[in-house]
Amino acid sequence: FGSRRFRFKVRQGQTFIAARGARVRGTRRLRMASDEEPLEPAGKIPVTILTGFLGSGKTTLLNNILNDDSHQTRFAIIENEFGEIGVDDKILSERSNEEIIEVMNGCICCTVRGDLVVSLKRLHEKLAQFDAVIIETTGLADPAPVAQTFFVDDWVAQNYVIDGIITVVDAVHILARLDEEKPEGVENEAQEQVAFADRILLNKTDLVGKGPEGKDASESEKEASLVAIEKRLKEISPSVQPIRCQYSKVDPRQLVGISAFSLDRVLEMDPEFKNTEGEHMHDQRVSSVSRKFEGDLDLNTLNSFFGVLLQTEGANLYRYKGVLSVRGMDEKYVFQGVGMLFSGGFLKGSSWPSGVPRESCFVFIGKNLDKEKLVDGFDQCRAQDELRFPVGTAVSVWHEDSQTYVEGVVEKQWEEGQPYKIKLSKGAPKGCDACESDDTVWALQDTEYWIRAAAPAVA
Repeated sequence: FGSRRFRFKVRQGQTFIAARGARVRGTRRLRMASDEEPLEPAGKIPVTILTGFLGSGKTTLLNNILNDDSHQTRFAIIENEFGEIGVDDKILSERSNEEIIEVMNGCICCTVRGDLVVSLKRLHEKLAQFDAVIIETTGLADPAPVAQTFFVDDWVAQNYVIDGIITVVDAVHILARLDEEKPEGVENEAQEQVAFADRILLNKTDLVGKGPEGKDASESEKEASLVAIEKRLKEISPSVQPIRCQYSKVDPRQLVGISAFSLDRVLEMDPEFKNTEGEHMHDQRVSSVSRKFEGDLDLNTLNSFFGVLLQTEGANLYRYKGVLSVRGMDEKYVFQGVGMLFSGGFLKGSSWPSGVPRESCFVFIGKNLDKEKLVDGFDQCRAQDELRFPVGTAVSVWHEDSQTYVEGVVEKQWEEGQPYKIKLSKGAPKGCDACESDDTVWALQDTEYWIRAAAPAVA
């Protein structure tokens, strides 16, 4: 489809299922009058621009909309990644009534914008078969140039209309993002995302007021914090009442098919909105590090790596996510996070396909990132090709709960993400809650500390 900056994933030959609820806009299948100009559609295609800073919950919201049965709209999705590798297509809900069109490698509000115009034209025949389009922007995108796309090109303006700009904000981090000082000439993207919003979702309200060591603030303190955040948001966008939510759960009928975008309001706020000659600068300290690779990782080494990384670099990590292959596990390990708020685990029902190499991928976005350090960190988490002790070998294994070595025999290698499963010779020490069962224990690493050859029998 032309542009080198776009990679399209079009799911062919599927039934696009309409759910119950809102009105469906009538569409008709188009035929091409020529190679250059498609026929005009029955009506303009509504477009929802989904924005919000990195890690606010945009992809979760998109999944919620696609999975919801309360609306009656068939969507085409245009997704933008800041970085060279897309991860969300491995996390987005697998459904038969969606089409993923992924915008790769760049910011949609900058150089990619021109490609978006060209692609909207070329894809119009197929998009017109749907009811609406959702554009999920990268968290570093200023929504103004994205919205501007639908006014600077006459053909696009005649065939598409912005239904609304939905901004998701992270209640835990939004004030810090709004207050962040930027280099001269660089706009604060978080402020722009709030200012241009037609709907604001105040997400992750359950995490507000979390104190050290997991101690929560009182309900009155949490409420006071949320009220202060809402006040700050309304100072930037007075006409929009934030919608509180957790896990981005909001009735989609409040977000799509709302005809909320007003060009007059935008021009009143930003008289230069339609000026395409203005410069748009990003913070050059912000970059992304991403990688794809084959091969399994060691779960325990990986957990240690994440722990050190968050302690040393957490303040500079705006957003990170990935899908990883762990030795000894059939399911995919999916992780994501913002700053020091990390979430990771094995995704139920996401088994790797058999017969093909497992390909892990990750992306980190942040300020002053050390690319070599990040890549080397994952490389050091690779699982060993060969373990020292074959199945059936008599060994001594460190028993953490009793702080001593116990005797046993290697029963399995790489079971449930652990390098060794040991059958104990005399059963688990009395009162042990850490063992896998009454007579088995794990060796968490193939090191001399955790597991060693059994001492020779005394004659």
